[in-house]
Amino acid sequence: MGNCVYWCRDCGRTYDRDEVRYLCPACGERYRPGQPLTGVLTAVFDYAAIRKRFKKKQPDWSLFSAVETRCYPKYPVGNTPFFKADRLGKELGLADLWIKNDGLNPSGSLKDRASFLVVAEANRIGEDRIVAASTGNAASALAAVCAAAGKRAVIFVPKSAPKAKLVQIVLYGANIVLVDGSYDDAFRLSLEYTDRKGGLSRNTAYHPLTIEGKKTVALEICAQNGFKAPDAVVVPVGDGVIIAGVYKGFWDLKQAGIVAKMPKLVCVQATSSDAIHHYITTGKYRDAARPSTIADSISVTAPSNAHMARHAVLESKGFSLLVTDEEIRRAQARLARTTGVFAEPAAAAAAAGLAKAAKSGKLKRSGRIVLLVTGHGLKDIDAPLARIILPRPIPPRLDAVRGL
Repeated sequence: MGNCVYWCRDCGRTYDRDEVRYLCPACGERYRPGQPLTGVLTAVFDYAAIRKRFKKKQPDWSLFSAVETRCYPKYPVGNTPFFKADRLGKELGLADLWIKNDGLNPSGSLKDRASFLVVAEANRIGEDRIVAASTGNAASALAAVCAAAGKRAVIFVPKSAPKAKLVQIVLYGANIVLVDGSYDDAFRLSLEYTDRKGGLSRNTAYHPLTIEGKKTVALEICAQNGFKAPDAVVVPVGDGVIIAGVYKGFWDLKQAGIVAKMPKLVCVQATSSDAIHHYITTGKYRDAARPSTIADSISVTAPSNAHMARHAVLESKGFSLLVTDEEIRRAQARLARTTGVFAEPAAAAAAAGLAKAAKSGKLKRSGRIVLLVTGHGLKDIDAPLARIILPRPIPPRLDAVRGL
């Protein structure tokens, strides 16, 4: 559709689509590298018009798109599986548990959705170079979509990123810059690069279409759930853009009269990367002191979209909790054993949070709960390999097979 305006939640100003590119010009001036973004923009649509035109039997999702479909790259993103997880639900005491497995996107993560829409925007404005900072998933997603669309990707990645993700980036043909520092350092360098050398920044939340891209997972959940909002969605949280995108998707649907309620959003963070959790639970922002977790995709000192993520959780009447690396490892194994879904550690963090929330009674046991799996386990096999003991080889004789 492409018929939207950008609205700044901080100051209330609105802008035509081509009047701005990244942050609100007024509020974005307050932003300094190393802190959460200010002036993050939200795409707002003509919801009354959508209400009249949208048909559930033949849903036209372009009505909710900030970029015209003619600009979309020819790359099959989204439409990932949504299924009931009976065995896991029984173990956790949840009668109506469902999984949205976004690890089955083409590059293996939900972040394909954001990269897809930013590349579509690059097509619209005639930009051939797209720049991003990432711990790995956004980078491999951008590299993949750029490969399909014939765009040049320039990506800044911390040298500590999992090797499987680095391999993806290189094989997709992106220009990779390994940074001897943190994700926050890579984020700052990528902004300096686009400021001096040009290109379109795909940085998370910095470009509003990253949120718009990620919101499509909520649109799909709605459709796959019979055009009803579930009672709760459990989301792993690092920089806060995925949970803000889930909120935005359901908010759009509610404004258009397609759903009657918002699901509760459950924010799950690793104990050492707890900036947004602290912000939600205390009302006061502070950086995560020393992020160090096996869940690399949600490890961040100063989450870029902290303000919008907090708003999403509070407005949805959800809650936040923390999980340890050991809880993540156990949840990764349990998820695989009971559902057949192999999730990377960051995605398994949501499963760990789900177990903790179910045990504490914070989730209604009869409610429809959706666990959002954001990345495939093959993105990072080092974490589970550290716990797995493979059996010794046997001679190729049946009498050598014992105990089975």
